[in-house]
Amino acid sequence: MNLPEGMLDCFAAGHPYPRAFVTVSGAHLYGFPSQDSDIDLRGVHLLPLEEIVGLKTGDETVTLIWDHEGVEADAVTHDLAKFCTLLLRRNGYVLEQVMSPLVITTSPVHDELKELVPGLLTFNHAYHYLGFARTQWKAFEETNELKPLLYTFRVLLTGIRLMRTGEVEADLTRLTGDGPPYLPDLIEAKRAAEHGALPGDAPSAARLKADKDALTARLEQERDRSDLPEHPANFRAVHDLVVRTRLG
Repeated sequence: MNLPEGMLDCFAAGHPYPRAFVTVSGAHLYGFPSQDSDIDLRGVHLLPLEEIVGLKTGDETVTLIWDHEGVEADAVTHDLAKFCTLLLRRNGYVLEQVMSPLVITTSPVHDELKELVPGLLTFNHAYHYLGFARTQWKAFEETNELKPLLYTFRVLLTGIRLMRTGEVEADLTRLTGDGPPYLPDLIEAKRAAEHGALPGDAPSAARLKADKDALTARLEQERDRSDLPEHPANFRAVHDLVVRTRLG
């Protein structure tokens, strides 16, 4: 993905640490960005050793938000150790960030993290996607906006694919074959406005809820019969990566 001209320079100027990787998340990763969508940058930074072992420690998380010629940019990076701690939990956000195909900055550390991901997947990641779906469905019921509805379907389908195949796929346009037939039309409607209301020709509320409930039940079933383990197998390898990177 090509960022708007000058955005990466602004990010680099405002960020205090070298980065192991930066990828794009949010609606651009999920396959339904609007013209007015924010650009969400996520990644890992590398604290210098003196800011880890010394009396003055560095920032484990760096957050930058700025307006870039009318486009809001939102950047969040975690120090490698913090990111890896999150990666070893049932955290779908960081899985999607490290595996995002929308790469802005990369490095050998990023390459190694991606290689380790298959050994970090567990059936417990289903709980992340089930919880995220509940939150987004509640937001949809409160606002009738299309965005949280698509987020609901996206996370359920991502979770189902992960449980069934071990593949981290966050792009809803690549998951529609497993979902209701009207999803492509809703994706096109979302591209017209970031916070647009549900289109008038959308399926009924009862149909949407029934399809959401069916996908929720399917994710639970896929979790229960998944071949994924209960705990990440690559814990030690992630630990070793952090130590080697720290020691340079």
